[in-house]
Amino acid sequence: MLFNSIEFIVFFGVIFTLYWIAPKKWRWLLLLIASYFFYMSWEPIYIVLILISTAIDYFLCLYMTGSNDQRLRKYGLSLSIILNLGLLFTFKYLGFFQDLMQHVFHAFGAEYHASSLQLLLPVGISFYTFQTISYSIDVYRGNLPVERHFGKFALFVSFFPQLVAGPIERAGDLLPQVKRDDIKLESEDLRDGLLLFIWGLFKKVVVADHAAMFVDTYYESYSHQSGGFLLFATYMFALQIYCDFSGYSDMAIGIARMLGIRLMENFKTPYFSTSMTSFWRNWHISLSTWLKDYLYIPLGGNKGGKFRTSLNLMTTMVLGGLWHGANWTFIIWGALNGFFLSIEKFFHRLLPARGMFLKGISMFIVFHLICLGWIFFRSQSVDQALTIVNKIVHLVPFDLYFILADNRFSGAIIGALILIFLEAQIPFQPFTAFRKKNVVYRYSIYILLITSVLLLGVSGGAQFIYFQF
Repeated sequence: MLFNSIEFIVFFGVIFTLYWIAPKKWRWLLLLIASYFFYMSWEPIYIVLILISTAIDYFLCLYMTGSNDQRLRKYGLSLSIILNLGLLFTFKYLGFFQDLMQHVFHAFGAEYHASSLQLLLPVGISFYTFQTISYSIDVYRGNLPVERHFGKFALFVSFFPQLVAGPIERAGDLLPQVKRDDIKLESEDLRDGLLLFIWGLFKKVVVADHAAMFVDTYYESYSHQSGGFLLFATYMFALQIYCDFSGYSDMAIGIARMLGIRLMENFKTPYFSTSMTSFWRNWHISLSTWLKDYLYIPLGGNKGGKFRTSLNLMTTMVLGGLWHGANWTFIIWGALNGFFLSIEKFFHRLLPARGMFLKGISMFIVFHLICLGWIFFRSQSVDQALTIVNKIVHLVPFDLYFILADNRFSGAIIGALILIFLEAQIPFQPFTAFRKKNVVYRYSIYILLITSVLLLGVSGGAQFIYFQF
């Protein structure tokens, strides 16, 4: 059930109505039932995994807080992390590990017989696994009181707007909200939530889905394409993945806002960044901050000198790449970003950023470093990525003329121009900042977005990219 589908609109309309007319003390139960129904619409059997993950952290955290023995508390936390990561490994990385073991054994002249078990990757498993792990760590550290109501804890784990693709919420922020029984329907929340949903829908169906047609066409036939076409396809993928993922986040935040619940902002115009550091502070913020708080800082963070800091950054980003998928392309993507961040950290600031002109140069360089990483992220294999990079290096600039003259991709280009025009005016602010504009300008923008969705939007488009992670 995709956010950009009629089925979801009907589903949410029913839930929204029932939620605001239901007795306040039972709203959490309605949302829990809705969340489980929403998740089961993908693959019903995998609701069992969410229930197992929920039970693991609920009971182990009760065990941790019920003991004064630090050794037993550590055992409880370790068991929570091992069991959660064990489920994630089994369903997401087992095949990759088996292939790796086959290559290792083959290199030593031995045989390794992999299991023939084929498991379907449960949608959103990486997101809710990280969400429950962070809860266990926060309880262990004493930063968060343990939740004793199983149903409300289950709602925190499975809250449907952000269940399958984030944002990855912290229990300290989301749990108190889903436990409240005094939430009132505020006109401001309804308005802002609806605006964010429309803005996210525009990004998805007008920009991302149009760009996807171009990207799929040229990346799938990369061996027969010229460097100019592949470069433009890479630009389109940068646009696609941003609008697809941030569009989902905007819609999720908007849906939750209409229910009186506030989720964290997940993107802040990242392609306007003038450094790699600022890009990763503004891209997939919920994952970036999770990796920083639960991996980078425990590894030592910035302490221990520049070499140790670089090693911590590389480790964090490589594991962040692996989080995205069981493929060497994701590992290389993470390593590239870790390398760029390490170089930047080593020299304090690699790129100039004073004055409009120098900021523009920095923005241009950062964007192309990010695009280099996107080539590996999008490619199906390392060989494909290296071939595309090689072709782009030897591109013929005149190819770009034929691309821009191809009216098949005018929808993506028009959508991109509208997106850049709007985001350039509201950097580092949510779309709801437009409500501060004068009424004529504001409603002109709203009409433009709605008209674009109706006339240019791709119906029956692909599912959101991050559902596969």
